[in-house]
Amino acid sequence: MNVTGIALVSPAAAEENPKLTPELLASVLARYSRSNIGLEKILEKVDLNEADASIDRILKFVDYGHASIAGLTGGIAMAIDDVSMWLAYKLFEIAQMADGQESSTRYISMNESSLLEPEEIGVPVGLANEWKSIMQESFGAYQSEFERLDALATDNPDLVRYPENAKPIVVKRIRKNYALDRARYFMPFACKTSMALVMSSRMWTEAIKHLESLPQTEAHVCACEIRDELTKFSPRLVKHSKSEFSYEYQARQEFEYSLKLGLETLSIDNRPDEVWVKVDNDLPDFLSEKQSMEDALGKRANRYGRCGTAIRRMRVGFAWNNMAIAELRDLNRHRTGHRFSPMIQNGFYLPPEVDPKPHQELLTRQMALLKTLMELKSPAYVYGLLLGSQTPFEHSTHADKFVYEAELRTGMGAHFRYAEHLSKALHKFWELVPESKAYVTEGTAEPE
Repeated sequence: MNVTGIALVSPAAAEENPKLTPELLASVLARYSRSNIGLEKILEKVDLNEADASIDRILKFVDYGHASIAGLTGGIAMAIDDVSMWLAYKLFEIAQMADGQESSTRYISMNESSLLEPEEIGVPVGLANEWKSIMQESFGAYQSEFERLDALATDNPDLVRYPENAKPIVVKRIRKNYALDRARYFMPFACKTSMALVMSSRMWTEAIKHLESLPQTEAHVCACEIRDELTKFSPRLVKHSKSEFSYEYQARQEFEYSLKLGLETLSIDNRPDEVWVKVDNDLPDFLSEKQSMEDALGKRANRYGRCGTAIRRMRVGFAWNNMAIAELRDLNRHRTGHRFSPMIQNGFYLPPEVDPKPHQELLTRQMALLKTLMELKSPAYVYGLLLGSQTPFEHSTHADKFVYEAELRTGMGAHFRYAEHLSKALHKFWELVPESKAYVTEGTAEPE
């Protein structure tokens, strides 16, 4: 056995440190798959000072499709600043195999500087002033509720759960987070955020195709920016990032469905929470599962432990009718599988500690703006949503991923509303797979 490691550098750094660029790496590995001479022999034939010529020679020889080669480019990291929370959500939904991070709502400025301009996101000219006014009032509601809750928690220490023997600095942090996490539902979905994703060229080109197919202007701008940056790493492969009919057709279908459902269910009044869980454990007769649930789940020390095949092969779908966008942003980042939301407002969530009455006029105006934008079939309606806007959300995956998410989102430090959602889903799962209950830990969301 012989293992050969390969280092990657960007093309810009290749002159000083001539290792493999992502595109050269992909072409070398593609050649490797069509040869039995070994990687070291192939690398000996590569002139690192004439990388472009080496890539062209190899790609002419290898007749693989562009996707299989682009997938060999390794992790290309992109930092994307000053995008709306909506676009960050969409990128995470699209990039299902990416590793990534996004700025926390606890570190975003709550003022007009955090908003994109109406013309940047396609808000109709006649509604731009009303949109901006509602967004500014939403920031004001956030700030007033944060200050009120912070003061309330300061005057009533028993209101917030703290770790035993917590130091004063920890108490202060948890108290502020208590207030921030309950005030954040007034934050606009149009707030600027920053995010970073790491993917191969293949996945980046897929993401660009998706973005270009969407009806929102901001998505098109982002697609162009990513393509320009990706060209520096894989100039030959990026040509395959253009959108095509199937992407555009599906994006249009989803947009029209969202408008129809959104207008039918638009409200600021909450419906009762519903959770839906479906388990499919059918197996082929010639590969029937004999593993016990104790063997599949009972040997883990914690949620990071390895699950057995009885859980890994079990298909699970779960959905909530009332998922506030505040929670949706994080739950949407769980891999793997498919996530789907029509991204509408069929109610507005506020925690019990926040009285909606002082904000009734703001929420009524916000709902009226959404209605007008959707009736105009404006893609910019998504920027009229606030983080308290509730929408259906569905995730389909396998049981090992579901168990991990349920244990994480009810565990120590979990946000209170995550814990509510995942606790209900976990109890539904236990009804369908009762033998798993003894081996899955439902947390209490105690503060860290």
